[in-house]
Amino acid sequence: MYVLERTQELPVSVAQAWEFFSSPHNLAKITPKNLGFKVLGAVPERMYEGLFIHYYVSPLFGIPMKWTTEITHVKDQQYFVDEQRIGPYRIWHHEHFFEATENGVRMLDRVHYALPFGILGRLVHPWLVKPRLEEIFNFRFKAAEALFPA
Repeated sequence: MYVLERTQELPVSVAQAWEFFSSPHNLAKITPKNLGFKVLGAVPERMYEGLFIHYYVSPLFGIPMKWTTEITHVKDQQYFVDEQRIGPYRIWHHEHFFEATENGVRMLDRVHYALPFGILGRLVHPWLVKPRLEEIFNFRFKAAEALFPA
């Protein structure tokens, strides 16, 4: 099992951050274009526990695949969790936390993930999977800064 964590502070209220990040319609705005990210079907304005989101994504080598996540936990303006149900990982558990600070909001993203293919998955993790995930989360960090400048 691997863990990826990112913390970010933005100069907006928890309510403003929650409004943006809890909307499935905004996922594409914080996802690199080279992932070929496309939501399939209709999604509501606000997420809720039990919501399944289906999309196409091309995480490696431009090969498109279906990815389905379920929103498993939501506590309004505090946190939500999405978990992969169909996709490239053996396990994907992504926690999003929101906390008010003096200057706005602190957001914590924490992903616990495991790869398929046993030892082969462990071998490709450090030179293929981990750098790609870091690239994606670094993009999200910069995109959020651009959307909510100081």
